[in-house]
Amino acid sequence: MKRIHFTAEDLARTRVATTIGVAAETFDTVKLLKDRDATLAFRRWQVSVRGRLGEQAGPLAALMPSHGPLLDIASLTGNTASIDEAVDNLLAAPRPLLRLELENIDFHPAHRSWARNLVDGDRETRLQVAAALRACHRVTVAPYWGRVHSRLNEARAAYAGAMADGGVERLLATLAGPLVRWRPPVLEVVHPREADVHLNGRGLVIAPTMFSTHQVELLQAPLDPGRPPVLAVPTVDGAGLDTTLWEAADESGERPLDDLLGRTRAAVLRASAGGCGTTELARRLDISPATASHHAAVLRNARLLTTRREGRAVVHTITSLGLALLEHGRPLP
Repeated sequence: MKRIHFTAEDLARTRVATTIGVAAETFDTVKLLKDRDATLAFRRWQVSVRGRLGEQAGPLAALMPSHGPLLDIASLTGNTASIDEAVDNLLAAPRPLLRLELENIDFHPAHRSWARNLVDGDRETRLQVAAALRACHRVTVAPYWGRVHSRLNEARAAYAGAMADGGVERLLATLAGPLVRWRPPVLEVVHPREADVHLNGRGLVIAPTMFSTHQVELLQAPLDPGRPPVLAVPTVDGAGLDTTLWEAADESGERPLDDLLGRTRAAVLRASAGGCGTTELARRLDISPATASHHAAVLRNARLLTTRREGRAVVHTITSLGLALLEHGRPLP
């Protein structure tokens, strides 16, 4: 059991987020593929992706011991919805952070030398992890990310609605069913390891997850003790998930969509399926930021994208209407 202790200041600073990051979700998919007791909601997904990774997932699997603590990859890659940005963050992560994240992991003897190179900052070893992350993302997450991200957005909206109706305490009281219990001023989280966590005025970020299914996790930034921890809450609680999530996007719809919107505008819509900033859009599509901003504005006015501000940056996210258009290559009747 983990017990998270709140003060009045912590309650005031608690907020919700859309995702723990596409890299963390990708990492969780590798664990989920190894889980033969996964909920029925993921069986169709498992059948679709199992056997397509082969040795590509090796470096990520090496970071997943059979028991004991696991790597918090979100601390190394950030909560970005862009796999490119996540990989850049991983490659730039400071060595002290890697050491803190890896020092308590009980690696299999066959992987200890490799893990020691990773801790020591060996560039080639880190590139192997980055390549594995990209390869796994391409197979296990990317084909479904648009719909998954939309579901995570819906979960975030439900969290925000609970807060609007009854404040943070209402949200905490209704969070994650039997996995979490709110006993003011302590949030009790079912967990195999005992811990008391005092927020000390930092507040808490609550984020839904798709591929982490068995328990709620508390993610903390070891080199930034002033940053609020993130409570990662599974959104799948059984077989009640719409399995159409696992229907990979039909690439044959790309040409009609290009004809309808124009190639660049259609590319902006596709790139926004997982959430993307203007600068990232411009980099991915090899266009100027002004051009990316213009096309995003046109799509937003057509209700195909939404745009929200995160600090100094903005993030463009596809709407349900845009997702339907993207999947079918034509507007709905």
